[in-house]
Amino acid sequence: MTFYESIKLIQNDILEKKLFKRSISVSIANVLLVDDEVSFVETFSERLELRNFEISKAFSGEEALRILEENQNVEVVILDVKMPGMDGIETLTAIKRKNPLVEVMMLSGHADVESAIEGMKQGAYDYLMKPVDMDQIITKVTAAATKKRQHEEKIIQARINEITSRRA
Repeated sequence: MTFYESIKLIQNDILEKKLFKRSISVSIANVLLVDDEVSFVETFSERLELRNFEISKAFSGEEALRILEENQNVEVVILDVKMPGMDGIETLTAIKRKNPLVEVMMLSGHADVESAIEGMKQGAYDYLMKPVDMDQIITKVTAAATKKRQHEEKIIQARINEITSRRA
């Protein structure tokens, strides 16, 4: 994607935002976007922010893990498969080990069935190909955040039930 194409996408998003503006300013989901391609991260995060997503950015697997340690509010990670150093599958495995409720969506610019299968085995919520359709990613991220919230609610309810059953 060229610089001018990125600018055009952002301009279109700004126009869409004016038409799509929400009456409340609550974010739809708290998302960590992880990719070694800086231009992709910057452009994609802008597009998601315009649609009321709270975005954190990381440019490596190691940086993503540090951010997740510091920010317990992340609900969904959008993670590139091919990155130098710690790749997407290694990062996914580490995320799921430390933050099992965080949903992870894998992204790839290459049709790699093996990494898609491995990602799903390691607990990825979904696997999408670049370029990603914005409506598709919004739908999937929203569903992934909802799934995480439902899991958290079940855990809280189970703890409440355990406490109240001890008192009875």
